Amino acid sequence: MSISQIEKSKEERYQSLIKVIESLLCGEGRDIIADMANVSAAIHSEFGFWWTGFYRVVGNELVLGPFQGPVACTRIAKGRGVCGTSWAQERTIIVPDVDQFPGHIACSSESRSEIVVPVYSNDEIAAVLDIDSQYLNTFDEIDAKYLEQIVSML
Repeated sequence: MSISQIEKSKEERYQSLIKVIESLLCGEGRDIIADMANVSAAIHSEFGFWWTGFYRVVGNELVLGPFQGPVACTRIAKGRGVCGTSWAQERTIIVPDVDQFPGHIACSSESRSEIVVPVYSNDEIAAVLDIDSQYLNTFDEIDAKYLEQIVSML
């Protein structure tokens, strides 16, 4: 983490990140996989989270998409784990301690807290943005607000 990142508030960092993501997406020919790759890399680079990436809705399951971080689960059923629950409930889910989330899927024992944000296309969930932290209580409503704004740009 750079000195400039430490000096900025979380909101300021997200506001700067949104400008970066806007510029990344405006020049792209709107390939969703390329966009997801750049968005996950930009978020991961700015905040240094443990794992940052997307799961795409393919049929009746979530399938691993572009991500940054260690290897991950490849497929997740609807309603299973934090990602599948976010998809089923059609809402952002913040988990302060993944060990306390019923049915949490532990792709990595290093993950301690998580946020999952649905990505909509034509009023249906097309993917979820999943971010894991190595620390407890990493995510809050500020993260939810800005990550929801970021995924709406896809």
